[in-house]
Amino acid sequence: MPRSIEANEKIKQERRERILTGALELFVRNGLSGTKITDVAQKTKMSNGLVYHYFSSKEEIFIELIRVAFERMIEACKALESAKLDPHVKIKYAIDELAKTIRSNPNACLYHVLIAQAATCDNIPDKAKELIAANRAKPYEVITGIISRGQKLKTIREGSAKDLAFFFWNTVNGLATHQAMYGKSAQSPHLEPIYHMYFQDGE
Repeated sequence: MPRSIEANEKIKQERRERILTGALELFVRNGLSGTKITDVAQKTKMSNGLVYHYFSSKEEIFIELIRVAFERMIEACKALESAKLDPHVKIKYAIDELAKTIRSNPNACLYHVLIAQAATCDNIPDKAKELIAANRAKPYEVITGIISRGQKLKTIREGSAKDLAFFFWNTVNGLATHQAMYGKSAQSPHLEPIYHMYFQDGE
């Protein structure tokens, strides 16, 4: 009995996600230039032809990973921004959730590392560069705005909101890089020192 349209679509989506997941790890470990379609095929236990059925090149896979990374990050930032919570609660929630996700979801930390690596490389596709240039400031802007509102309410420490947002995201990226490097043996430091960067005593 032939598969239904829905079943076929599910299989396609699962295969596509397998390719992206496998390529994500390879790109982080070996870089774009050090990764071949044959590597992706071996990683995902697919044939070269099947990988090419979904993506025309490794560059297309790389671009899609950059797009997905920013899409998910910006979507999460918009949800945080619109949440009906006080600013200092939003910041603490964001720190907690990002740290938990990085520790529990290998792909989440690899996406952070991929963006950081890609932003410093010249030998990536122009489309990837365009995506990075168009989107990299948006998460910083959201956190800067939340911090600024918290400072007006006296629940977030004084100082440059932009600088505090800078340290927020670079702390997150540092945690992601550490997790990617050490995997299951990665340290899980307490988050209180990070809280103290932002909150007044007692918050």
